[in-house]
Amino acid sequence: MQRVAAALAGLTGWRRAAVAFVAGAASVLALAPFHIWYILFLTLPVWVWLIDGVCTGTPSAVSRARHSALTGWFFGFGYFLAGLYWVGASFLVEADKFAWLLPLAVLGLPAGLALFFAIGSGIAGAMWRPGLSRLVGLTFAIAMGEIARGTVLTGLPWNIIGYALTANDAMMQWASVFGVYGLSFLAMAIFSSPAALVEPTQHPRHRAVAGVAYLLAMMFVLSGGWAWGKMRLDGALDKSVPGVRLRLVQPNIPQTEKWKPDKAAAIFAKYLEVSRGGPSASGRNLEGITHLIWPESALPFLLADSTEALGAIADLLPDDTVLLTGQARARDELNPDGSLKIRHIYNSLFVMDDRAQIVSIYDKLHLVPFGEYLPFQAALEAIGLEQLTRVHGGFTPGGGKRFLQPPRAPGLVPLICYEVIFPHAITAGGTNPEWMLNVTNDAWFGTNTGPYQHLHQARVRAVEQGLPLIRAANTGISAGVDAYGRIASALPLGVEGALDLSLPAALEAKTVFARFGVVIEMILAGLFLGCWLFSAMRPSGA
Repeated sequence: MQRVAAALAGLTGWRRAAVAFVAGAASVLALAPFHIWYILFLTLPVWVWLIDGVCTGTPSAVSRARHSALTGWFFGFGYFLAGLYWVGASFLVEADKFAWLLPLAVLGLPAGLALFFAIGSGIAGAMWRPGLSRLVGLTFAIAMGEIARGTVLTGLPWNIIGYALTANDAMMQWASVFGVYGLSFLAMAIFSSPAALVEPTQHPRHRAVAGVAYLLAMMFVLSGGWAWGKMRLDGALDKSVPGVRLRLVQPNIPQTEKWKPDKAAAIFAKYLEVSRGGPSASGRNLEGITHLIWPESALPFLLADSTEALGAIADLLPDDTVLLTGQARARDELNPDGSLKIRHIYNSLFVMDDRAQIVSIYDKLHLVPFGEYLPFQAALEAIGLEQLTRVHGGFTPGGGKRFLQPPRAPGLVPLICYEVIFPHAITAGGTNPEWMLNVTNDAWFGTNTGPYQHLHQARVRAVEQGLPLIRAANTGISAGVDAYGRIASALPLGVEGALDLSLPAALEAKTVFARFGVVIEMILAGLFLGCWLFSAMRPSGA
């Protein structure tokens, strides 16, 4: 191991960059759908030893920060390129209009996100000292960078490194205490710990002893967390909400056909057919179903404006059956003379009664940049640019609370598309929901790793909040997830069908994270920063 560390530390130029890039790309195997979490025991020490190489013998903090940041950027570029390559598929849905942006999306997004790893790595390099302080410093800086990544410029907390500690049901239970941001501190500390055993240059023996103690401590934390999670699951009760029976509709409509005007009638007919249980389930219909759920932007027209479609839905729904459907809606803003000033388009979730009347609406609060709107919308549209959804003027963000109270069911948190990846968005409105509903359309991304990553991150929200999650997706993966993050039932990706299930019950008591989420993250940040400063100030640097 000493030779490996020394060899890595000795790399310069493009060789150092290439190794950092490969280590970052390989780290994605720790996440969904692969869950080879233990690969981080190899890749994170490589990152540490590469930084060792640029810091050893470099007295200038500025120089250490600059070279460490560059190493961190290449690690991050590999990580985000391998983890988000599938974003490019959305630019091929209308290839004649958007394919030219494919290189910018596939390379530009990872390059931008890698800046967060670069900044964290640079800060750790500036504070670098031999011994354990270098590991604690990198842990603090990268984990804080992950929190920033979920916040800055509307945030994109996709594939947060803490998800590596949620690879199975037992490990996932940690999220009920720490949340995924808190788990990022633990993941960095645990998986970088082998680097505590070895540094590129020889050091006094007591440092090796300290390194062994640190590694053993991290292994104890890892195994203890898994054992606690298993005990938590062993004591879990399988409860469901009485009187609520759901049907999730997964029509599996390709995105290339979704918005073609000549396909609108066929798409609506498919929704009606699948809602009844499919062509081979004529006797099944909607008997016993209290809530029918359609995915995001289900119909390729403005449902509220279509009397014919509303009538067909009223005929579909039995008495007292409720439809919850993702749907675009329009609101016209008029001039004093009654002429149209502007038309606002919202990405919404409708709650409709058995007469197809809309009883409540949630408008998506957190829109997707370049997908649902453009920064500097008017200026970019003036030069001919469009967002992927091609809605003139872009979608308008909602202004209400993230909460709905549908008839015959407990109150819920509506989460449209990637709103489900934001840990602190679930209860930001100060409400007390009993379940989460995520409607999404992952058809933009084909059958790549993206939909699997999306589902896994949604499952972690269930564990964090102690709330069940119901997920309806156009092409999949539609699923029912209990308050422990376990999948009760699901429809595979790329399959048409209807899924009937009961609504799992919420936990009786709020989780630690649901009560003190931000406080937990601040405590971990303060703990690692304090340990970093303490160990760095010691003369031994241990």
